[in-house]
Amino acid sequence: PGVVKGAWVELPRWFADTKRVQDLESRLLTCMETLQGLNAAEIAKTPFGRGEQANMEALAAWISAESRGMKMNLPQAHRDEKLMYELGKRAFYFRGGPMDFSCASCHGVAGQRIRLQDLPGDGIGFAAWPAYRVSSGELWSMQRRLNDCFRQQRFPYPGYASDVTIALGVYMGVNAKGAESIAPSIKR
Repeated sequence: PGVVKGAWVELPRWFADTKRVQDLESRLLTCMETLQGLNAAEIAKTPFGRGEQANMEALAAWISAESRGMKMNLPQAHRDEKLMYELGKRAFYFRGGPMDFSCASCHGVAGQRIRLQDLPGDGIGFAAWPAYRVSSGELWSMQRRLNDCFRQQRFPYPGYASDVTIALGVYMGVNAKGAESIAPSIKR
């Protein structure tokens, strides 16, 4: 509790208190609800960039910045971490929607976009988040980026901090093992 340095490069991972694999944003929701008395369900329903969601993205940027320069090293020791990896892998390659897209449609072909899959240490895309999106002029968290990928694929909107977005984070993060976190530099 209270330690954020190095946390980003080990997330998502399994937490004993929730008995769940959690990414940074879902873990923040847990802490905000249990320690601050905020309503996690209401925060999760809030549009990105507004209210507590704006605070979530700021916290995600700060916490990830505390791991800047460290190597991605997501654990795969717990049974649920392994299950989430497999779910994330299935989701990464799952084709559907009116355009028959999958994550691999954009991120599984060399030279097309940042390749995120299969190659250990080739997860620079994952290790670079949260990141400033020039297209929107804003800093986006991984949850926001994944939700936008679902929108671009014409899939239904996944709930904020849903199991599928966490599983995709596990899959991409494990495959990013050894990649250096280039999270935004936050000046104090």
